[in-house]
Amino acid sequence: MLVNPPNDLAAAAPGAATTPLAPSSAMLIALALLAPFFLYLGTAQSLVAIWNSSETFAHGYAILPISLWLIWRRRAVFNAVPARPWAPALLLLAMLGAGWLLARMGEVQVVMQYAFVSMFPVIALAMLGPRLAGALAFPLLFLLLAVPFGEVFVGPLINLTADFTVWAVQATGIPVLRNGTRFELPTGSWSVVEACSGVRYLISSFTLGCLYAYLTYRSTSKRLLFVAVSIVVPIVANGLRAYMIVMIGHLSGMELATGVDHLIYGWLFFGLVMLLMFWVGSFWRDDDELPVADASTAAAAATVTGNPAPASMARIAAMCAAVVALTALWPGFARYNDAANLNPQPVQLSTVAVGWPQVAPFSGWTPRWVNPDATYRATFRNSESMPPVALDIMYYRNQRNGKALISSVNTLATSDDAWHAVGGAMRSETLGGQPLTLRETRLNGPGGQILVWQWMSIDGHLTANNYVGKLLQAQAKLRFRGDDGAVVLLSAPVRDNPEAARAALRAFLAGQGQAVERALDHARSH
Repeated sequence: MLVNPPNDLAAAAPGAATTPLAPSSAMLIALALLAPFFLYLGTAQSLVAIWNSSETFAHGYAILPISLWLIWRRRAVFNAVPARPWAPALLLLAMLGAGWLLARMGEVQVVMQYAFVSMFPVIALAMLGPRLAGALAFPLLFLLLAVPFGEVFVGPLINLTADFTVWAVQATGIPVLRNGTRFELPTGSWSVVEACSGVRYLISSFTLGCLYAYLTYRSTSKRLLFVAVSIVVPIVANGLRAYMIVMIGHLSGMELATGVDHLIYGWLFFGLVMLLMFWVGSFWRDDDELPVADASTAAAAATVTGNPAPASMARIAAMCAAVVALTALWPGFARYNDAANLNPQPVQLSTVAVGWPQVAPFSGWTPRWVNPDATYRATFRNSESMPPVALDIMYYRNQRNGKALISSVNTLATSDDAWHAVGGAMRSETLGGQPLTLRETRLNGPGGQILVWQWMSIDGHLTANNYVGKLLQAQAKLRFRGDDGAVVLLSAPVRDNPEAARAALRAFLAGQGQAVERALDHARSH
């Protein structure tokens, strides 16, 4: 993203020949660039919806204006370098369209958004050519920062912040009792939740760091170094912020830094850190203005590069038509595929557990899956010597944004729940004589711990991997087999013996697992 301006800008020097962009050509280029907004309107609206609903990604509104301003600053290149359509860019555009379609089939919103936004620099490459588009590389690629991305880092950042905070508090000499991302000091309890992860600081710092590096430095090495610093600094600063807030709360007897002031202290500290980072970075700044060659240098540059004549209107129009047609192909097929895969029948979900009588629930825990089309919940017990087992099924059909089997909002427990995860791992078990990889998670909450086994059933395939699940869903839709899918959760109380809980879950899986799969197959075929 951080690239140096090409030597083509030298042709804009005084006395150099210029090739102004004709108004009719500019209109065709604008038409090609505007086409994705209308053809992928749903994806564009999903971007805006996230900007509106999440403070973490509200900066997305500023990205396009900044990009346009950066292009305006370099408007001289439009006179220095002629627009010459470049056909190989159509292959890149087709790959982005295919990627968007595959993500659309699997309801992977972030990939759809990246494919959509990436179309703009690629269309610019197709319409303007490598030399002119290359001169505007950073402003065009800066658009990618509008995509709401970073939630994948929330979990690791939460754990990193908790690790650092607990270590720092203990190093201060204060005893700490830790349970996952929650810990207790003699003066009170603390919990590292999503708002404490520092992902907002990281995204803000990276975005500002890219812009600052581009505007301040001319050396690629300096730019890359500053961007790297803008990634490391907020992570370290967030750990220090969390430690200082805990210490303020501890030393004040939990009177300070436990409410709204908690967030205020955090943003003030982050602001100071950013100012310090930019101030230090300014000591190595390069010239404010881009270097401008004299007439002789400009003429020499034009001779070396062989500055070609502008492309004909017919060639620009043909490329515009090709761009619009190729861009429209994928959403057109997606609409046809949606209509062909639509299943208007209600989901019929039932299970039979032979020999396992139903008993009362052993906990108040409820899995947090959003808007399933059908649910099943029951608790069974095979014998008094074995812990009870709860079975939860959430079934989805005709999936869309906000109603999807695999989504970041679907979780065993939210940060606001009384239950929280304290550990997890992948396990290999057996279902009907076939190997089954599942995800095991320990949840801690009122009454003690429970052990949860989790897997998904998609188009007759079983998996615990979200990425594989998305690919299975996309494959099923592309084969016009619908998008039905379900998550299966088995849970048992841990008490003082995790192995007894695993034995109960394993026994239920062996005795009733095939009955569960038959119920899912029946629902899928009706």
